[in-house]
Amino acid sequence: MNLLETARIAMRGLRANRLRSALTTLGIVIGVAAVIILVALGNGIQSGFNDIFGSLATQITVNPTQGSAPSGGRARDLTDADLEALQDSAKAPNVESVTPVVGGTGLLQLVGGGQYRTSIVGTTADYLEVNDRDLQVGRNFNESEVRTKAKVVILGPNPVNELFGGAPATALGKEIRIGRTIFRVIGVAEVSGQQDDVAIMPLGAARSYLLGGGDSLSSMIARADSVATVPAATEQITNILSARHGIREPAERDFNVQALQSLLDQSSQFLTFLTLFTGAVAGISLVVGSIGVANIMLVTVTERTREIGIRKAIGARRGVILQQFLLESMFLSGLGGLVGILIGVGASLAGAAVLPQLVPDFPPPVVSVGSVVLSFSISLLIGLVAGGYPANRAARLRPIEALRYQ
Repeated sequence: MNLLETARIAMRGLRANRLRSALTTLGIVIGVAAVIILVALGNGIQSGFNDIFGSLATQITVNPTQGSAPSGGRARDLTDADLEALQDSAKAPNVESVTPVVGGTGLLQLVGGGQYRTSIVGTTADYLEVNDRDLQVGRNFNESEVRTKAKVVILGPNPVNELFGGAPATALGKEIRIGRTIFRVIGVAEVSGQQDDVAIMPLGAARSYLLGGGDSLSSMIARADSVATVPAATEQITNILSARHGIREPAERDFNVQALQSLLDQSSQFLTFLTLFTGAVAGISLVVGSIGVANIMLVTVTERTREIGIRKAIGARRGVILQQFLLESMFLSGLGGLVGILIGVGASLAGAAVLPQLVPDFPPPVVSVGSVVLSFSISLLIGLVAGGYPANRAARLRPIEALRYQ
């Protein structure tokens, strides 16, 4: 008897119990679909994270040590001279740019209106670009306004909500008092979830009219020329500042250099583990489905014991009987796997089209070819393993014992 004839007999047996066969495959269907959908959701979240923060992968922040230095002495401030040293391409060839930042707090007041206390950031014109920050309305200040200490300001979403009722267009062009100085609003930053409570202005204006501080800086934001050169740029920054501050031992450093790439890598790794974990949880339903397949195959062998005896009595070999029941088992699990793939991929694609519209900024699911191939392969393996014992049991029946079975 050839393989095609064996497959026909196996399909005939399954068609004889359509409802039971359908219910048996349901566990496999649910398991495969769950794995694909959950992995797609995890991939979508990870992809969204990379889209949002990937542009910051080359960012390196430099902050002075708070309080005393680890060596026990007074921590030195970061200064404009430190900034100029880091901008020297001969000393720091992998540092593409360095942005100075001075910070503090200030009281924003509308003429004849309300008031709101917020964070003040004084910086240069590339601050928004370095931090991947966009504007809702208006424009950024330019280098000319930085040099002339222009009294212009970009407001974050929170001050606009408090002072202008959440209407960015209303805030644009208005004059507000910050401290004792009148500034003109030239832009409103988009909501980012971080630094929304802020007023951003040219570095010289912040120092001259609000914060003082001479040539000291609150922090510096450097950018490497590529993701691959972030470690080299970090080392160059550390070496330059150590030489300028007279640092001989790492424990004596009065500054901290932190590459955002390391934090992004840790977060990405965590999201990967989370995706694998959710996929493994969904895989439990595949195990449950395999138990269902094994159970039904045992019942099938018991019900068809006389049929097996008749076939062996007229000359069917043990391998043919084994092959028949293995084909039945693998067909059940394979069909369940295919239906599960259709449901899982279909639900993921539908979610990618619908979820971002229902929930703004929700990362659309991303179907992974690997999860599809793996889940289908596992479903076939389940059929092979779950049907192995029942098929072997059927093949080992002696004809005389099978014919006597009632």
